[in-house]
Amino acid sequence: MYRIQPVQIDWKPDKSGPDAVYAQIVRFVCQKVETGEWPIGTRLPSHRELARLFGVNRGTIGKALDMLNSYGLIKGNRGNGTVIASNTWSVLLPHQADWGSYVSAGYFQANKTVVQEINRLEFSPQMVRLGTGELDPRLFPADMMKEALSRVASSIESLGYPEPLGLERLRKAVSRHLEKIGIIAPPSSILITSGALQALQLISASLLEGGSVVYTERPTYLNSLRVFQSAGLRLTGVAMDAQGISMASLQNIVPLSSAKTDAVLYTIPTNHNPTGRTMTADRRYALLKFCANRRLPIIEDGAYQDLSFDAAPPPLKAIDKIGTVIYLGSASKSLAPGLRIGWLVGPEPVVQRLGDVKMQVDYGASSLSQMVMAEFLESGMYDEYNVFLRNELRRRRDAALDVLNKRFRSIASWQVPDGGFYIWLTLKETIHMEFIFRAAAKEGILINPGDIYDFRRNNSLRLSYSYTTPEEFRDAALKLADIIEREIE
Repeated sequence: MYRIQPVQIDWKPDKSGPDAVYAQIVRFVCQKVETGEWPIGTRLPSHRELARLFGVNRGTIGKALDMLNSYGLIKGNRGNGTVIASNTWSVLLPHQADWGSYVSAGYFQANKTVVQEINRLEFSPQMVRLGTGELDPRLFPADMMKEALSRVASSIESLGYPEPLGLERLRKAVSRHLEKIGIIAPPSSILITSGALQALQLISASLLEGGSVVYTERPTYLNSLRVFQSAGLRLTGVAMDAQGISMASLQNIVPLSSAKTDAVLYTIPTNHNPTGRTMTADRRYALLKFCANRRLPIIEDGAYQDLSFDAAPPPLKAIDKIGTVIYLGSASKSLAPGLRIGWLVGPEPVVQRLGDVKMQVDYGASSLSQMVMAEFLESGMYDEYNVFLRNELRRRRDAALDVLNKRFRSIASWQVPDGGFYIWLTLKETIHMEFIFRAAAKEGILINPGDIYDFRRNNSLRLSYSYTTPEEFRDAALKLADIIEREIE
């Protein structure tokens, strides 16, 4: 795929400088990769020749190459010596931020006011939650959970701290689960996290420097949070179309000439939150090629991957051949958010580094939750429950669409989701969505205004069919239609 080519070196480290000579050589190589001068497949000179070119001894060269190898930036290639193996996430490791300075009081910015109100009102028993991103508690597999807990209880011998990457048993089970969607990931490339959200926190605090740019769909789940902004990162929205993130928009925002490593792309290609759209296979291949050419690392959020009603296109990670993608998965949407179990899949050096950071943040996700999740995956109960869950969500989606077709056709438009929880409803008349939010709340209906997911005011709202029965959804949606029509008048 990549042409093997020699390199030219006309630079020497400053032996009198404050930084170690081997560290200067590491930065030099990283800069060459970062700027694109040394693409993947570039062959490095022999150790002896590198020592001559840099004017150092072979021991210093060995130390620098060991460091580069630990990052996954280079690898030995039989018959071709040492070659550049990665040009995205691995380049970030030598430049990682001082994450410890972020994990302190005052690190997190406050949520938007409306998000704070939603978080509060979700616990009100009088509210019909028409926009919430959570499964109906009545769908919880109580008997399966009791069985899993019973099996774990009968075999448990201790509840000590887990390994830095998470229990090996669970990582093996997740590895086998990922194979079903085309992701080949050994346990050593998997980090167990306390939900997918913690994975984003670890990445933002330990791989990305303050001021880095996060490109993401517009609208996006990320914009309802403050995790990246709190780390000093800047979100830049990229328009979407019916097939997912717009390549034309992305090309305008990220021109080839500006390729650099202080930017990443965050995307939810399958059952997108909040729009419910699923990126087509062709768009996924185009996106991966685009990002590989620009050395733009990708964070793929697969939280809704297991909730596709029919076969979904392969995850970006499944077609990634050069380590461009870090994949995030979670049990929060497909089983139980209270387990607080998620997983991160990426290049092993990156996963190892994030595992070290996680140990210093919380010393590992709950051992008991990890055991329970492993039991669900190993026993087949997770797959069995997901068959039931997808069928029930499809039934609820169809019922919700029937209500919308009968009552909202004249006032709004929407796209039919292929899975997940959400319908993105866009009103035909321009209305301040916060007015709708407050008017609905007064009548006991909790909705999620589209503004909280966007980079500017929009005319949309996120409806969810996952938390209510079809009858509950119908009754609340009919009231919502009346509220909207009153505001239009």
